[in-house]
Amino acid sequence: MEKTLIVITGPTASGKSALALSLAKRLGTEIVSADSRQIYRGIPIATAAPTAEEMECVPHHLVATLPLEAYYSASQFRDDAMRIISGIMDRSDYAVVCGGSMMYVDALCNGIDELPTVPKAIREGLADEHSRKGDGWLVDELRRLDSEYAEKVDLKNIKRVFHAVEVSLAAGVPYSSLLTGCNRKCASGLPWKVVKLGIRMPRELLFGRINRRVDAMVEKGLVAEIRRVAHLRHLNSLNTVGVKEMLRHIDGEWDLATAAARLAKNTRVYAKKQMTWLQRDGSVCWIDSPTAEVQLEKAICIIKEQCR
Repeated sequence: MEKTLIVITGPTASGKSALALSLAKRLGTEIVSADSRQIYRGIPIATAAPTAEEMECVPHHLVATLPLEAYYSASQFRDDAMRIISGIMDRSDYAVVCGGSMMYVDALCNGIDELPTVPKAIREGLADEHSRKGDGWLVDELRRLDSEYAEKVDLKNIKRVFHAVEVSLAAGVPYSSLLTGCNRKCASGLPWKVVKLGIRMPRELLFGRINRRVDAMVEKGLVAEIRRVAHLRHLNSLNTVGVKEMLRHIDGEWDLATAAARLAKNTRVYAKKQMTWLQRDGSVCWIDSPTAEVQLEKAICIIKEQCR
């Protein structure tokens, strides 16, 4: 039987993790997280990371692997994921990748441009200056170093802005000039058959799920979790939805109700961006159901059809 990599993606709160867990159990395999924040330790509530029970039920990889201080990139993710998936394929006919970090999913499935290694001195120096001067300064640096990329990137995605600036500084040329697509690792494809599944549902239903998830996160202790890492707020790993809003509550700027409402709003905005990205991907096989049981059966049918 041909080895098959199943990639489950979709907007936040759409049920990706539950589907991945059910599918991995059904197929007797393991899960690789493609989430750029779940890889860090210390913020499981903010990142909606799998629970200890879920990870005991099905082996998960690249979850709570790194300290918050660690640097991690889409290129590193691809290298790690390829190594881990290869090991899983030695034990099973399937491997499941699950996550909504679109750059990670794209890096794995389509390859990634070869970029220069950023020296530690440049990265740490830029991080220090960014922490002192703020996001506005970093955006201005990107405009100065690479006006072309600044025109098309989401300037509120500070992680992406930071990466473009550090690569531009390390390479001595604009980041956009290196994104040719000509030097992509394994650009011709992965060594396994790939079935990419996307979950989608009516917007009002998805937004309701997001709102309920935020309420559940607060009830589980989100504020206390963020309070424990607040002294590390300058780190890029904490520059994310779920952390920033709670920090403003902890600092006394917002009451908890306002922070939770803003968190829900920002998560809905992020979900819309995820769907916009995914709608451009013609390789996605869509599962249009909010029900976990139906999602699983549709996923099995698609996999069987694709693997004939």
